[in-house]
Amino acid sequence: MSWDSLRELMALQDQLGRGPEGGWTPPVDVFETDDRYVVTAELPGLTRDDIQIEVHDGELVIRGRRPEPGVPPAAYLQMERLQGPFGRAFLFTEAIDAARIAAEFRDGVLTITVPKSARPEPRRIDVT
Repeated sequence: MSWDSLRELMALQDQLGRGPEGGWTPPVDVFETDDRYVVTAELPGLTRDDIQIEVHDGELVIRGRRPEPGVPPAAYLQMERLQGPFGRAFLFTEAIDAARIAAEFRDGVLTITVPKSARPEPRRIDVT
């Protein structure tokens, strides 16, 4: 699968994953190395407790909620930062090692390292 195809698939997943409750979509970068994928999401104003990460059948899902501000809505002169639920889902082109996924949240940036599963080595099978 080409990188453009993967990007199109991720954009479609994002559109489908929003669901009827709306919400907002945090900006995310995804890159791949020989042995892992790295997902980086900008989540300013959130804490670790506001974020849930799950993996099921090779799909990585990031969900959470940006809490409502403590200021009454009538007090705002301008309000551009979105609140409420968010969600992103990523299905990778190669098998992943779910047991070794690691996540770090620092300064409003979530970084998830998703190791790829070891590829089986080709082997010769003798016929007897």
